[in-house]
Amino acid sequence: MTEKCIDSGWSFRRVGEACWYPAKVPGSVYTDMMASGLMEDPFWKDNEEKALSLMEDDYEYETHFQGGEIPGCEQLLLRFEGLDTIADVYLNDERIGSAENMHRIWEYDVTGKLRASENTLRVVLHSPTEYIRKAFEESRTYGSEDAMDGFVHIRKAHCMFGWDWGAHLPDAGIFRPVRLLGIRKGRIESVYITQEHKQESVALNLQVKVQAPGHEGSAGGGFSYEAEVTDPEGNTSVYSLSPEKIVIDAPMLWWPNGYGKQYLYTVKVLLKAGGEIVDVWERRIGLRTMTVRRRKDEWGESFAHEVNGVTVFAMGADYIPEDHLLGRTSRERTRRLLQDCREAHFNAIRVWGGGLYPEDYFFDICDEMGLIVWQDFMFACAVYDLTPQFAANIRQEFIDNIVRIRHHACLGLWCGNNEMEQFVKEGNWVTKPSEVRDYIIMYEHMIPELLREYDPQTFYWPASPSSGGSFDAPNDPDRGDVHYWEVWHGNKPFTEYRKHFFRYASEFGFQSFPCRKTIETFTDDEKDYNPFSYIMEKHQRNYGANGKIMNYMQQTFCYPTDFDTFLYASQLLQAEAIRYGVEHFRRNRGRCMGAIYWQLNDCWPVISWSSIDYTGRWKALHYYAKRFFAPVMISCQEEGMMSQAADMNREHFEFEKSIHLNVANETMEPQSGTVFWELRTADSDIIKAGQEFIQLEPCSSKWLGKKCFDDIDIFSTYVSYRFEQDGNTVSEGSVIFSYPKYFRYEDPCLTCETEGDEIIITSKAYAKSVEIQNSQEDLVLEDNYFDMNKGQRRVRILRGKAEGVRGRSVFDIK
Repeated sequence: MTEKCIDSGWSFRRVGEACWYPAKVPGSVYTDMMASGLMEDPFWKDNEEKALSLMEDDYEYETHFQGGEIPGCEQLLLRFEGLDTIADVYLNDERIGSAENMHRIWEYDVTGKLRASENTLRVVLHSPTEYIRKAFEESRTYGSEDAMDGFVHIRKAHCMFGWDWGAHLPDAGIFRPVRLLGIRKGRIESVYITQEHKQESVALNLQVKVQAPGHEGSAGGGFSYEAEVTDPEGNTSVYSLSPEKIVIDAPMLWWPNGYGKQYLYTVKVLLKAGGEIVDVWERRIGLRTMTVRRRKDEWGESFAHEVNGVTVFAMGADYIPEDHLLGRTSRERTRRLLQDCREAHFNAIRVWGGGLYPEDYFFDICDEMGLIVWQDFMFACAVYDLTPQFAANIRQEFIDNIVRIRHHACLGLWCGNNEMEQFVKEGNWVTKPSEVRDYIIMYEHMIPELLREYDPQTFYWPASPSSGGSFDAPNDPDRGDVHYWEVWHGNKPFTEYRKHFFRYASEFGFQSFPCRKTIETFTDDEKDYNPFSYIMEKHQRNYGANGKIMNYMQQTFCYPTDFDTFLYASQLLQAEAIRYGVEHFRRNRGRCMGAIYWQLNDCWPVISWSSIDYTGRWKALHYYAKRFFAPVMISCQEEGMMSQAADMNREHFEFEKSIHLNVANETMEPQSGTVFWELRTADSDIIKAGQEFIQLEPCSSKWLGKKCFDDIDIFSTYVSYRFEQDGNTVSEGSVIFSYPKYFRYEDPCLTCETEGDEIIITSKAYAKSVEIQNSQEDLVLEDNYFDMNKGQRRVRILRGKAEGVRGRSVFDIK
């Protein structure tokens, strides 16, 4: 098969206008309009509303390319790997087909339709807002109130129509490559590789499907294939005569990040017709078993990723589309984001169901970095009317994406939808019984049936959260996965996490503001720099949430008297909230086996739950994640004002002051070392200390004995703790026993000095949540937002320039 990428010479215009403008394909209408000066930045202030109005119109894209029939090819296909969304396709002014789903691959037979000289390819993209408005008038099917009415009727990323972190920016475009395919005798429709693992070998079972005129199905009838397998060390073995099984001896296994190496094998299948190679299929795979272990136990039923027979504690975050404007996404941007995940010790990532199925390179990078992917199908927070047309449309969507993604080593499970089992059971958005019936058909019949045919080796889960389907207690804490929002939406304190022992927490989160430099990308007006200004609340899509941040701030810190300090304090709130949850879950490894926080990234500059903001800047949470996801981690379950909700104005103002240390080992090796703790004054002088040597089994956590401090001054003493191996500190932290806002911090007089690729921080007293930043606030450091006793600490620079470096701590929140 020959391929020609049609990626040059494109232009676009608004339908009905005379003037054409340059366009990029792959790309989008919004990015092309900005490049030609036809619209302002939709992220700037409230320009979103102007940008939304532009989608009331239709747009057309056009290019010209040379070439007629390709010699030796019996069939020519135009392949669009991503059309967003309602489109008509014309070749030389003849309409050759339409599209109605951005999640599908669209192919059109153009055999005999190409001219010998110049050909004109034109794509008309119809208004998505007009489409959903008309569809909603005809069928009032509902979904999330944060999105526009009718979004459920179009197979387009739901969040493009708004979410509680997303804008109303339903961009359109040809967002993935366009190719002209020349088929000579036949082509490989698909290759499915299943694995049989034995003690010293892995058998690869190959199912090769061939597509040709008069031939549909497996090889044969004049077709044969040869397979090549190249191991991670570059050694290639060739298997002829259409092998259905290939045995690999002494296999090098693929492991998630932190458990072993990510060995990848390259498999190439060469299709032959009459001895001639007519098509080639090539992918990388990892040799591993992957499923979800569900076993009855003393707490209910387990729910854990199981890789190569080892249960993995999932550590990661929920991934949303990387940009509202698909013309701005790139392999390099995705790689940096996922590299930042690996840097923070992630081993898993959940692709949330209200966006779009990621690019092939997303999965390639996850393969390389050892990130288990929980892959939702693209349905979220809505009900759907399963008409015959809709059913046929989504059925092909499922097949396209299952076949495209299934070979990846990182694919951990398929999941039917986001939050729909729970919401349908509660009656949210349900207006007729058929919507409940259609839910069952879609997620408990249609998808499982297709997976049995196209990917039976990958685990399927009907919804997130779920206990297994059939509306059976979808958010049960003792079975399946849980979305927990009492901290944040329920206004419960951070310590509320410690009351729950979920089997797998796949969503829990807390919001913060991004840093000042990110905010400056959407406003430059001083009057906007207020949490309750119009622009700040326009870039806050969870209604009333800036006030919620202030409410939690009142519980935790003194009132920040300037905007920059408020931004810093908001990020500490977010980081502390998620730390309380994750450390608690890891201390209870075995009962809980997953901590996937909401959310990893942003799709525009916004106040949200992300740990990495739209510009790629790390918030405090991402640094905290690097510590609380560390393979070997010490943490403390303290008792004090925060944990016991002490009210100092009540008559009996007594509460426990204690520490209960725990060390978690999420590695495949036994670990040993010494735990140290010190009770200290605010200037870091040691009052009392202790140490204990401990040994840890692989993939375990271990509690030390509780220690009480009955007579301490809670406002001027704290405990520092650390875990050392061979004299090196592996993990550390500190706790106080008062509310943070009441602690009498001494001025640490922080100073920062740059020496080569390191920053030397000096403190003269206990410093809580030390932030190191440069003038552009884009430093990525080995560690940041950390606690330190008086003395010096060196931190390596990973990214960014050490210009205008400054430091601050909780002492400065005043």
